Amino acid sequence: MTSSFVAGTAAGAVGTAALNIATYADMVLRGRPPSETPSKLVKSLATCLGIEALAAEGDEAENRRSGAGALLGFVNGIGVGVAYGLLRPALRGVPAFAGGLLAGAAAMALSDVPATKTGATDPSTWGTEGWIADIVPHLLYGLALAYTFDALDA
Repeated sequence: MTSSFVAGTAAGAVGTAALNIATYADMVLRGRPPSETPSKLVKSLATCLGIEALAAEGDEAENRRSGAGALLGFVNGIGVGVAYGLLRPALRGVPAFAGGLLAGAAAMALSDVPATKTGATDPSTWGTEGWIADIVPHLLYGLALAYTFDALDA
């Protein structure tokens, strides 16, 4: 179990790197700005929890929210990797490709559902490009996680 936890953690980190690389490459190719959704999610959560340093107005608070939003992405990516690592040994018959698709979908849901529920984003306004910009990095995340885990666990 310890080796599955460690391999899942490492695979989640590799998947998170793949997601970030895909996201930044998209920004370079299309010239789009970074998403404000993570910061908006952090502000909403901070307001509910009464965390003034993150809920306040101004550049300093916005910088904190930006950093906290990025950290939440790492928590999501590595956390899904840990869960994958703990579940994968029981699912040896499932191909890595299928496991990767499921892991990518889980990571996407874990970021998009809270952001939607808090009003940080509205997927109905994304359009095709927006959905592709969300799906492709999460797909790459899941595949990188799954194949890395299997390589480490071999």
